[in-house]
Amino acid sequence: MLLRILEPEVMDTPEDARDYDAMDHSAVNKAFVADFLLAFPIGFGSILDVGTGTARIPIQLAMQCPHMQIVAIDLAEEMLIVARKNIGDAGFGERIRIELANGRNLQHTNETFSAVVSNSIIHHIPEPFDCLAEIVRVCRTDGCLFVRDLLRPKTLEDLQHLVQTYAVGANPQQRQLFSQSLRAALTLEEMQQLVDRLGFGAECVQQTSDRHWTFSTRKS
Repeated sequence: MLLRILEPEVMDTPEDARDYDAMDHSAVNKAFVADFLLAFPIGFGSILDVGTGTARIPIQLAMQCPHMQIVAIDLAEEMLIVARKNIGDAGFGERIRIELANGRNLQHTNETFSAVVSNSIIHHIPEPFDCLAEIVRVCRTDGCLFVRDLLRPKTLEDLQHLVQTYAVGANPQQRQLFSQSLRAALTLEEMQQLVDRLGFGAECVQQTSDRHWTFSTRKS
């Protein structure tokens, strides 16, 4: 098993934001939104997106759910600069609110949101438990929790295969970012241990692709 090697928690240079937004995450983002809405066909209510990056997922949610109000947070100001432009260009400025915030210390009160989602933020956090605990705290009872992230490969050969498969058209910087993210990701077992500490069963975390795990459940 590859050891976890952390990457910077915050990608907060203009170059980071531009490179990240330029990478083709469209298929992954559409799959995330489709899987969320299939698991929890709510289509309305208040949604929190933790680690929104450049807000591509909130935009997808807003496109498909016209009654949904979304709060999108990130700790990287440069990401949010690009996010605001993307939201404005998509015409969702009235329905998606951007906040500069730390996912490990949310300023929202308990049980604020009908759903909390997060895509590809956990691998940025050295000790993810606090962030996951905050995600659970601000979700309403019987609300929806849907967190997805990269799955750390078992071997260096597996990692190289994933980079060659999914970053084939990327520039060297983008390929390096993807490789580093895979090395910083959690294994399925590591994530299951974290949700167990939060009172959820291990079955709430499943491997959902060759490079992702998903934590999906309702808060009881």
